[in-house]
Amino acid sequence: MSQELGTTNLLLGIMAAVSVLEALAIIGMGIAGFVAYRRITELINGLEVRQVAPVVGRVNAILDDLKLVSERVKQEAERVDDAIHRTMDRVDDTAGRVRSNVRAKTSRVVGVVRGLRVALETMMQSRAA
Repeated sequence: MSQELGTTNLLLGIMAAVSVLEALAIIGMGIAGFVAYRRITELINGLEVRQVAPVVGRVNAILDDLKLVSERVKQEAERVDDAIHRTMDRVDDTAGRVRSNVRAKTSRVVGVVRGLRVALETMMQSRAA
């Protein structure tokens, strides 16, 4: 029975040694994972500083320029719209003045023509009678 225990103890010792090696391997993989995580984090931060930050600055500058341009376009559009409305008001005012002047001058001519027509009709009727 002693020999059976010796074999069992040997196998248990081998299993314990393998368990220790497995634990060391797991601890080593954990440390390696942590080191890899730190390196990747530093790499990402470096990329952000070297690549992303300048691009963000340029994009913000472009957006600021775009904002200024759109404000200018809006102001010019309002100015053109105002000019068009003032011009249309002037055209309407001028058309009203022309219309009233033409009516005033043509009303005299129309009155004279109507008077002549009535006179001619009266003369024609008096000759016919």
